[in-house]
Amino acid sequence: MIRKFIFRMLLLAFLLFVGLAVVGWFYPEKYLLVDSGPVQAEVLIVLGGGSHERPVRAAELYRQGVAPRVIVTGAGDDQINRQLLITNGVPEKAIEVEGKSLTTQENALFTIQRLRAEHVHSAILVTSWYHARRSLKCFEHYAPEIRFYARPSYFGYASEDWTRTGVNKRMRLELLKLPGYWLCHGVNPF
Repeated sequence: MIRKFIFRMLLLAFLLFVGLAVVGWFYPEKYLLVDSGPVQAEVLIVLGGGSHERPVRAAELYRQGVAPRVIVTGAGDDQINRQLLITNGVPEKAIEVEGKSLTTQENALFTIQRLRAEHVHSAILVTSWYHARRSLKCFEHYAPEIRFYARPSYFGYASEDWTRTGVNKRMRLELLKLPGYWLCHGVNPF
């Protein structure tokens, strides 16, 4: 009796997992994209990666007055993203750089250190649409006392653009990274 129950529960869990995987594979934009909508915060955080659409989106948000300053995070992209912010109208004095992180987890850990030291209570994450869920969940996981919002770039969002813009490969990889972060770091993607 107990074995039957355990078998049924495992089968149900497996079918649920397969169902979610199928939906995620065929409709990734429905699962990966998180956008908090119009919000205000103390700082914008631009994550490295993407096709340099992230700093352009952050500059747009800065010009709208959603936050008075910007932190650029991510080794390798940090100086390029900083320059793109300046080129797109963000004053140099409003930009800070965290240039050591190599992963989304490190983006969160290193930036959160700074946010805590500065007693920041709210921040807006600016990343690619397909990276929004994992980055938001990662920052929330490591600093539950800080309110994080996601305002991603929509570069390559239309499904007909996925292959042409190179988003298809990144997006599919993101579907693997979500459960990977859950298993390795405890970052729940739901």
